[in-house]
Amino acid sequence: MRVIERLRLDTISSTYISGGEILPVLDCISLTVKEGEFVTVIGPSGCGKSTILRIAAGLIKPDQGEVYKDGAIITGRPQLVGYMPQQALLFPWKTLKQNAALPLLASGTAKDKAYEKVEKMLPLFGLDGFANYYPNQLSGGMKQRAALLRTMMVDSNIMLLDEPFAALDALTRGKMQDWLMQIWEQFKRSVLFVTHSIDEAIYLSDRIYVISDRPGKNAIEQKIDLPRPRRIKVLATAEFANYKQLLYKALE
Repeated sequence: MRVIERLRLDTISSTYISGGEILPVLDCISLTVKEGEFVTVIGPSGCGKSTILRIAAGLIKPDQGEVYKDGAIITGRPQLVGYMPQQALLFPWKTLKQNAALPLLASGTAKDKAYEKVEKMLPLFGLDGFANYYPNQLSGGMKQRAALLRTMMVDSNIMLLDEPFAALDALTRGKMQDWLMQIWEQFKRSVLFVTHSIDEAIYLSDRIYVISDRPGKNAIEQKIDLPRPRRIKVLATAEFANYKQLLYKALE
């Protein structure tokens, strides 16, 4: 059976200009995300991980290289993809339901239909009964689930997630990882995920790209052959420890 390539970044290079100085950020980065695949990018701070997501979403045009979505060149053109930045970025004056429905309303869905669709999804996201709560009434984990629900409301087979759990405490972060796995296993969207955590990358991913220090270059691409569905006990296995050692070495 032919595997569909949903997203491809081909020899992407990018620079920033700061104070009149040109700063190289990415240097010939290439990566792919196949249909239903969970791919993670890890690397040191400042290596351009978030820039990769913004280029994939068409929010930034690279200096060199092309971005392909379902085989078509989309470089520098904003795309209909589920893009979730590091912060939840919920509008404080809107309820959870209103925040989550924004992508549907922006695409022309009638308000009652949009709210109905959101409310049907609330139990799956652990938010049942909180539709009319405002962001300042929600916990950190609930805000992140609401932001991911809003991302899921985008009618796209690709999700770009930029360190969505970085601001959470360790216990909440672990629960969110398990919950994200359950959501992904149900909907099987193609995910490009950014994190600083090697453990999180191994636990969630089918493949991992390690990016070098700035300017970011491809260091290694590592396939993760741990059985799915994955649960927390896999972190204590020898296989997990071997992947962790390999990735630490690549980062060094």
